[in-house]
Amino acid sequence: MAKAKGTLLERARSLAPELVALRRDLHRHPELSFLEHRTSGVVAQQLEALGLEVRRGVGKTGVLADIGSGGDPIVALRADMDALPIREEFEHDYGSTVPGVMHACGHDAHTAGLVGAARLLVAEHAQGRLPAGTVRLLFQPSEEAADREGKSGATRMIEDGALDGVQAVVGIHVGAHLPMGSIFVADGPIMAGSMEIHVEVKGRSAHAAHPDQGVDAVVLAAQGVLAAQQAVARAIPPVEPGVVTFGTIHGGSANNVIADSVRLHGTLRYFRAEVRERLERSVSGSFKALEAQGARVDVRFGPGYPPVVNDTGVTRVVRRAAEEVAGRDSVVTMEGWMGAEDFSFLAREAPGCFIWVGAALPDSREHHHPRFDIDESVLPLDAALLAQSAVALLKERTR
Repeated sequence: MAKAKGTLLERARSLAPELVALRRDLHRHPELSFLEHRTSGVVAQQLEALGLEVRRGVGKTGVLADIGSGGDPIVALRADMDALPIREEFEHDYGSTVPGVMHACGHDAHTAGLVGAARLLVAEHAQGRLPAGTVRLLFQPSEEAADREGKSGATRMIEDGALDGVQAVVGIHVGAHLPMGSIFVADGPIMAGSMEIHVEVKGRSAHAAHPDQGVDAVVLAAQGVLAAQQAVARAIPPVEPGVVTFGTIHGGSANNVIADSVRLHGTLRYFRAEVRERLERSVSGSFKALEAQGARVDVRFGPGYPPVVNDTGVTRVVRRAAEEVAGRDSVVTMEGWMGAEDFSFLAREAPGCFIWVGAALPDSREHHHPRFDIDESVLPLDAALLAQSAVALLKERTR
């Protein structure tokens, strides 16, 4: 094998201007889940310019390409591409040009980082430094949402064969709330599973002056929400993490009319299937109990994501790769977090490792916020970390 000139991180830093330009281009042109047509086109062009054979339309709007010998072992690297239905409030010159849509979770950075990793790995292969095997690049659509059949981008890519033969899969997420340059990794369950909650409370309309003639769906829905929150404290053991949140409530037609219907949309979060089942029973029971007061209630659960569970063996290799790229002091053991990620579906198909990389600005931002942004100097680190993880996993699997 040819001797490498500089570390992967040093070579990634030389790509920084191009990675920043790519990230900003994607940031200006965000696209919602399963609508990432421009984004996937830009990605495909970048990969084809590297001489790679690109497969488009994977999982509806995803992109796939392989680097290496084409044989086993196969190690996959994943980046998500979709944006969110949020109106951006920005103070920079790369703000969203799409009304009501923005990259508020860092997926533009993930995409740019994986393109950077592709460039590093293609160079490694050309110089004969890439271990035997194949690195599969997965540019995934729709991490943030599911389609009408309740399937997110990871599931759709799996159905299209994206993980066929894959022996390990790695994904990263930038953290706009985490210290810049720190890498957070741990094995086992690191992110919660989530399940959507859909509730309709049906009452009977009446004039506000005669509430006795109606069944007030607003009052009953409020009772249901409070009962469901209390259920979290009583349905599961105190040492078990579980969360129930209702994010939207819609109902009523006028201020002086008793509402005949209220719709609620929420989520429950968990790490163990038993906790999910208990929360589902408790939430359902909290609202079904309203029927004793004259309401009719419909409660449905789903779609949802299972917990992200990092494989011990893959995580051990990725941790060593992270230490090699950034130094041992920069690698932190991640604590479990109640956020959800559809990388979980990929990690159920193949042993996986999902890691977080700190990218906080001096005035750190929150994800899914109109002013979300990151420190773009994280992009070379993302690229080098993904590339080094792939190299290390190929070496480990060809011993």
